[in-house]
Amino acid sequence: MAVKFVSTIKENGLGGWYIELVDTLENRVATCKDMQQFEDAIEQMGDDYGGDIEVEWKKDDNVTIAHFEEVKIEIGKYQQRFDKEAMK
Repeated sequence: MAVKFVSTIKENGLGGWYIELVDTLENRVATCKDMQQFEDAIEQMGDDYGGDIEVEWKKDDNVTIAHFEEVKIEIGKYQQRFDKEAMK
């Protein structure tokens, strides 16, 4: 059974965003200031479970539409790279 991770998009108070990644089994939290940090954190934390994870996405109510769209695009790019690697 996959371990559930919760990724929440949040405003950083400085005109940008970050993603809070929570491992719900171990209550570990990673604060990811950009998509590269998110990719690194999810890979590292997911390795502890053999990659058998499920990611639930959320966003805080105060996240701007622009920031939500920016993160959504970055997530799509990450998913495409992940899918390409999985096909090899």
